[in-house]
Amino acid sequence: MTDSLLAITVLWGFVFIYAIMATMDFGAGFWSMIYINRDKTRATNIANRYLSPTWEVTNTFVVAIVVAVYSLFPKAAYTLGTVLLIPGSLILLLLAIRSAFLVFSNIVEEYRKPLTYISGITGMLIPGILLSVLPVTHGGFVDFADGKQSLDLVGLFSSPNEYAFFGFALSSTLFLSSLLLADYSNVSKEPEAYRLYRRDAIILGPISLLMAVFIMITLKQDANWIYVKMMDDLYLLLLSLFFFLLGGAGLFLPSRKNKDIKGVPRLAIVSITIQYLIASYVYGKAHLPYIVYPEVTITSSFTSPSSFHAIFATYIAAFIILFPGFYFFWKLFMHDKKYLQATKK
Repeated sequence: MTDSLLAITVLWGFVFIYAIMATMDFGAGFWSMIYINRDKTRATNIANRYLSPTWEVTNTFVVAIVVAVYSLFPKAAYTLGTVLLIPGSLILLLLAIRSAFLVFSNIVEEYRKPLTYISGITGMLIPGILLSVLPVTHGGFVDFADGKQSLDLVGLFSSPNEYAFFGFALSSTLFLSSLLLADYSNVSKEPEAYRLYRRDAIILGPISLLMAVFIMITLKQDANWIYVKMMDDLYLLLLSLFFFLLGGAGLFLPSRKNKDIKGVPRLAIVSITIQYLIASYVYGKAHLPYIVYPEVTITSSFTSPSSFHAIFATYIAAFIILFPGFYFFWKLFMHDKKYLQATKK
């Protein structure tokens, strides 16, 4: 494996971890808004209990991704920073609004509902905009003429592929978050909340699959070079579909621990996460060697070998230090009975 390929693999790892954690985080904020008036189910309480310890941890990966891009692929960072100035600024603005209103919604009780609505809506827009940036890298929307780089916004927003990615981001955010909250409700022994989130996951799963199919159809038209390369790994896409079906089955299997509840949510969330991992790997592999097609590749934008070795050693050291902390945090969060079954004051 070459240095540039190893570097893009590290970056892909950061992006995938953030994508999974952020979709669950943003989706939980949306569900908190949706069920805010249904106190008897305690669904909003469940969502807020999940959000409270995790939203700041999730945001740390934004920093990790930006630092990785600028340190590992500085020339690509210049291109992406130039052409994505408007959507990037919008994402940062929405993140700031969402974070501020999320904090205030738990402090200012008299304005809790409107603040929750604003944080929930902005939280749903962020993953949509983030994922809809991908079509920019497929080619056809960035003008490299005369040494300058500019984004064709009119062409981008007239592309069906743009809306396919946006729709997939929204449906996946709601699907993954409903799965996680179903599992979290089950662990917290909140059967009414569990039934709500299980129902939402059953509805949103097929919608997410349809949006993924829509992406493939529009990719064939707008970025055929990626579509052809993804079809070379058709067996992996079929394996991804298998894990999707396994995850869906997990929502209907009888529970061994509680006969009054249908489904094994832990099996569902693990299977669907594996499904997204495989599908994102196929897409990422097909995208290589381009970061922005056809001008910017992982080789042409790569940092110097000496810098990469130093940066990579730093990442290894950071991972060794941080991983036990993240593991302990997750174990405490998912297994502390006092926190899991806390009642809202």
